[in-house]
Amino acid sequence: MTTYTQRTGARKIFAFIKQALAGGEQDYTTGSIRRAVLLLAIPMILEMMMESVFAVVDIFFVGRVGNEAVSTVGLTESMLTIIYSIGMGLSMGATAIVARRIGEKNPEAAAKSGAQSIVLSLMITVLVSVAGVVFAGDLLKLIGADKTMAAHGAIYTRTIFAGSISIMLLFLINGIFRGAGDASTAMQSLWIANICNIILCPVLINGWGPFPKMGLEGAAIATTTGRSIGVIYQLYRLFGKSITLKLKLRHFTPDWKLMGSIFNIAWTGAVQFLIGSASWIVLASLMIGFGPDAMAGYQVAIRLIMFFLLPAWGMSNAAATLVGQNLGAKEPKRAEQSVWKVATYTMTFMLLVSLFFFFFSTPLVNFMNKDAGARYYAVQVLRTVSIGYVFYGLGMVMSNALNGSGDTKTPTLINIAGFWLFQIPVAFLLTRYWKLGPQGVFIAIVSSEVFITILSTIIFMRGKWKKVVV
Repeated sequence: MTTYTQRTGARKIFAFIKQALAGGEQDYTTGSIRRAVLLLAIPMILEMMMESVFAVVDIFFVGRVGNEAVSTVGLTESMLTIIYSIGMGLSMGATAIVARRIGEKNPEAAAKSGAQSIVLSLMITVLVSVAGVVFAGDLLKLIGADKTMAAHGAIYTRTIFAGSISIMLLFLINGIFRGAGDASTAMQSLWIANICNIILCPVLINGWGPFPKMGLEGAAIATTTGRSIGVIYQLYRLFGKSITLKLKLRHFTPDWKLMGSIFNIAWTGAVQFLIGSASWIVLASLMIGFGPDAMAGYQVAIRLIMFFLLPAWGMSNAAATLVGQNLGAKEPKRAEQSVWKVATYTMTFMLLVSLFFFFFSTPLVNFMNKDAGARYYAVQVLRTVSIGYVFYGLGMVMSNALNGSGDTKTPTLINIAGFWLFQIPVAFLLTRYWKLGPQGVFIAIVSSEVFITILSTIIFMRGKWKKVVV
């Protein structure tokens, strides 16, 4: 009897996971909150895992080229935070507005909002891409690269910026899908993009088969190509194959008022991420002052951290969708209950990750990098930063809940306080005056994230987000 019950339970779990991955039209404003959270969270976790795989795959293969190449990738990624921030901001704006319209049972308005956000993103990305292509070498030197590194890394940086439209659209369109509750399509697009990247990266870097050995430039081409293929799949789904949201050409006729509404949410969302990302650029500049081993180890560790943070971010994205749709359906109490349910799951996951990093950081780093000096610093970063992982989990959920309501301004102010008034001063104090070296940077990261989490939770519990109109 027990075996039969276990088999039945296993079949139910498998069927549920299969349903979550397959997607389909769902109403997240009624029924079981737990079911709604898991239906959204499972594909969102896998989506963000694939986003983190991009960075890990690049650093894995580039690490075989040398520490200078690793540092170049790290510095370029630091500059790309501008693109990432704009993409995340626009994605938040699209998610919040599309989710509200879906909650109001108005898919036509949701589709138009998604299309207008794409138009807006294209207008913005062209300007940033051109600047990155033209000034690639100068930008590398500006954030700490020496002349040799800037000369060797300019081609990689220029290629990445030339293809930045694929980064922008991949973020943005997945935000549209998430707002509509179609998390499975967002997941599928990143799986496709990553499979292409995983295949192309070693082929182009090492010159396998008919391809020439391209080194660092090959990594850039592989990543850009993979992302572009993912975007093509997204557009294929949006124009006819999406169950929840179907875009038509008429939806792309500029509606300046609607674009203004999206921009009002998106610009503070972009600033929110840019503030956090810019602080990481400052930290990277501090780390490069401790030598190439410290910088390379820091970059390896940050990618491993992001690999595990992004799935939690994906889980917390469920809070944004559920808040937006339930506020649209005039169900603020259900929206709040959904957030706490997501927080419970996210914190549990982050506790497990924290334990994993503490006990298995050394073999994990050894797999990622062959340089003993870089390995030493990477292990230090992992063990120190993972101490605050449970706090990171809760903080991400609270921020995404506020963003999902359309209130991107409050998390932006929190980030200003946490990163620029707390993290950066603490990092300088610990490294320059208390002479803790790189460890001072790692401690500053943990303490600032804890501070941000406490502040975000207090503000969320006050409940003003329930009254935001988008």
